[in-house]
Amino acid sequence: MSRAKTIACPTCGKDVVWAKDNPWRPFCSERCKLIDLGAWANESYRVPDAEQPPKEDSSE
Repeated sequence: MSRAKTIACPTCGKDVVWAKDNPWRPFCSERCKLIDLGAWANESYRVPDAEQPPKEDSSE
């Protein structure tokens, strides 16, 4: 028998069953999903930029 995989909700840490019948996966609820979406919208999460800004030359 295969056991259902459980993961921690990224927002609250509650154990969540990873299954097709969970419409909010990987979150435990719509509330946690919306909290995470709001954090992205407020730019609380950021993807690092690979490019470095050019250094200014102060000798000119």
